[in-house]
Amino acid sequence: MSTRRVAITGVGVVAPCGIGKDAYFAGLCGTQTPGQRIVHDFDPLQYFDSPKTARRADRFQQFAIAAADEAIKQAGDLTADPTRIGSLIATGIGGLRTMHEQGEVLANKGARRVSPFLVPMMMGNAGAAAVSMKYGFQGPCETTVTACASSTHAIGNAADLIKWGRADAVVAGGSEASITELATAGFANMTALSNEGISRPFDVDRNGFVQSEAAGVLMLEEWDMAVARGAKILGELM
Repeated sequence: MSTRRVAITGVGVVAPCGIGKDAYFAGLCGTQTPGQRIVHDFDPLQYFDSPKTARRADRFQQFAIAAADEAIKQAGDLTADPTRIGSLIATGIGGLRTMHEQGEVLANKGARRVSPFLVPMMMGNAGAAAVSMKYGFQGPCETTVTACASSTHAIGNAADLIKWGRADAVVAGGSEASITELATAGFANMTALSNEGISRPFDVDRNGFVQSEAAGVLMLEEWDMAVARGAKILGELM
């Protein structure tokens, strides 16, 4: 059976070394300090309709929206039917920060003070759902959760949707913002963290990983459709 080609027409990123792909690349070429990788100077308000809406989104969801926004804007005006545009945003842990904060509220102030937005903020599919709702995408809306491989799997799954004809365009990638006292203690006690504060996954002297928060998103489209609308194709997902 012949399959359709998949073009990459947009890229978006939120990372500790830079917000936006240009700042990110410059950060990659710069000098980094050891330790946790925290995203600084991130303002979620520019991606939400109101401060209230932004507060009702966990940080990982805010990152997902920001990265998707950049990728979609770079891709330009999509010609695909909204019912055939999907959103596949992965996460390893989801809204752990919200769950941690509301757990403290429960312990210190009681059950009645727990936020009614706890569940929708902590759910792993909050990022994919938020992107889908913001842009009116009505195609497949899914979340892949496979630990450190989550984003890679989401992009592969999104490409398959296009190859097999289930969608014509898909926003795909992942988001994570789970640096909390609880998570750090858990990773440390299982001896998973680098004792040098340096992540080098393919080095013979690797001794653990470094916690980080970030989001990366690609805009994927069916090749012929992207060409027909004059999109700048950044690459092909083979």
